[in-house]
Amino acid sequence: MKICRFTIENQIKTGVLENQTIFLRDNNEKTNESYRLDEVKLLPPVAPSKIVCVGRNYAEHAAELGNDVPKEPLLFLKAPSAVIVDGDSIVIPAQSNQVEHEGELALVIGRVCKNLTDDSASLEYVFGYTILNDVTARDLQRADVQFTRAKSFDTFCPLASTIETDLDARDIRVTTKVNNVIKQTGRTSQMVFSVEFLIKYISRQMTLLPGDVIATGTPSGVSRLQNGDVCEVEIEGIGTLSNPVVNA
Repeated sequence: MKICRFTIENQIKTGVLENQTIFLRDNNEKTNESYRLDEVKLLPPVAPSKIVCVGRNYAEHAAELGNDVPKEPLLFLKAPSAVIVDGDSIVIPAQSNQVEHEGELALVIGRVCKNLTDDSASLEYVFGYTILNDVTARDLQRADVQFTRAKSFDTFCPLASTIETDLDARDIRVTTKVNNVIKQTGRTSQMVFSVEFLIKYISRQMTLLPGDVIATGTPSGVSRLQNGDVCEVEIEGIGTLSNPVVNA
């Protein structure tokens, strides 16, 4: 099931997307009330209190940036104000000369999650999965050492317009293209730390709330984005996230 958020008549609603039709959700249940996709404006599928990202979770990506694979998950946060949706523009800020894409599988938390002790219980807290592009000002990341500024510019967190609630995410392909040229490709089975472990680990550092997003890391092949590019991230079973790139 593909869950989405949208506006119509200045009201924010949630629905189930089926082909070109959105069926309204009420009390988390699909209703018969429907809208055509072309008569609504799609929003990011969640409004997270926080976006928790996992760095260097694919060994080849760690190596391409000259880093070792961490012994424990390397966590950082992206500002929720960075979120945009499929079709919105990624804006290259004047402060950076090296903005890069990082296509990632992201999961959305469905209920309060805190201090888990068992990996096997972790997936019970997942509402569903979506696509995230962890856009990064690489030059600023290197200059600052920590990641906050480089990851949190406005428009630096594109999210797909839907959340897929029925997906086995253990071994699916993640592909990023720039101007229809493949730059990144990998499978979630190559992640250093699994989705289940990440949820447990993060829940022991901070309380995860419904709607919070966890970005699980990016495969190797990151490259620079430039004015006029179109960046697409495709994940099996979810769909494609596509965003044009413009200068500030």
